[in-house]
Amino acid sequence: MEGSNLKSAALLEQLRVHLASGAGKELVEKIGFVYQLNISPKKLAFDEEVFVVDLKKGVVSKGPYEGKPDTTFSFTDDDFLVISSGKLNPQMAFIMGKLKIKGSISAAQKFTPDIFPKPSKL
Repeated sequence: MEGSNLKSAALLEQLRVHLASGAGKELVEKIGFVYQLNISPKKLAFDEEVFVVDLKKGVVSKGPYEGKPDTTFSFTDDDFLVISSGKLNPQMAFIMGKLKIKGSISAAQKFTPDIFPKPSKL
């Protein structure tokens, strides 16, 4: 994602390319939700960058969602990478306060490390 200093942007770019290649079509059919990711460089809710993972259309974009996303996640750059790599369980991250969720919990539960292309070397 251009114009971002976040490490997460590289992973989101990989996901964008994966979805655009047509390989992500099954994700769109399987999940079908829109997620807004508010990612902060160091501290939650400070200087955050906003990304949208639209698994209804199969696109990833930078900037807030026009309308109401199904679920909004807030986390730091490092915590997002650890969660998306599967090294930290999202439920544990939520309990530990490393992840904030707003919106549909059932939609949130479908946003798992499995949606990211493998291997994702950063």
